Amino acid sequence: MITREVSISTPDYEVENLRYLTVQSTHLKGRGDITVFVPPGNEKTSNLPVVILLHGVYGSHWAWTRQMNVHNETLKLIELGELEPMVLVMPSDGLKGGGSGYIAQGGFDFEKWIVEDVVAAIQSNIPQVSIKSKLFITGLSMGGYGALRIGAKYQSIFNAFSGHSSVTNPKDLSLFIDDGPDFYATKEEEASSVLDTILSNKKYLSPFRFDCGSEDELVASNRKVHLKLKELQIPHIYEEFSGGHTADYWKEHILKSLLFFNKLSS
Repeated sequence: MITREVSISTPDYEVENLRYLTVQSTHLKGRGDITVFVPPGNEKTSNLPVVILLHGVYGSHWAWTRQMNVHNETLKLIELGELEPMVLVMPSDGLKGGGSGYIAQGGFDFEKWIVEDVVAAIQSNIPQVSIKSKLFITGLSMGGYGALRIGAKYQSIFNAFSGHSSVTNPKDLSLFIDDGPDFYATKEEEASSVLDTILSNKKYLSPFRFDCGSEDELVASNRKVHLKLKELQIPHIYEEFSGGHTADYWKEHILKSLLFFNKLSS
């Protein structure tokens, strides 16, 4: 196991069903933080489905809960019976510059931090999760780039994947930050676009979806990926909704991914 040590919050001081982990990782050559939402009333369950949510540039593990309230919105759907109980796992991206891109670079492997360390830490430290739990991955903006690439590459690990307002290539990411991943110093495979990664793994793809706001500056790139996938007859779901590259958009539409995963979790 890559994970060496995990520090976990004390249940007596946890609020809103949130748990916090700090994980020592060889891939990060240091520590990474994870926020975990564990739905209440499932203390005797050991194989709840897990959704990993990847944040965008300049963000960190707390963005999903403290900017978009995803944990409470998820709990509402669970209580209404529209979602089966699921664990939400929200890791930091590795905190390199304005964003790591969730790729391997400069001696660090931010992709394997997610795929290996985060998964192992949750399976080992959250009693409601086991190696039998189904795994899903999604993200927004830079996190959408990470989720779509990682989901396509690691189909033996993730049962489905999705992206919201996704960066689809290195040029997209440069619209937001100029101190992000050094794509040109990495292996070509690690720096590839979302489309190239999907096409390289098209034979065994898990189900996936992605969406973008019609006023988002990334909508043209997302449409391009969709049209190429449609041309090549690669099954997927693509949707556009009113909105821009904003937390309000992600707060509303992340629930579509959770509902999508819910249909595949039984």
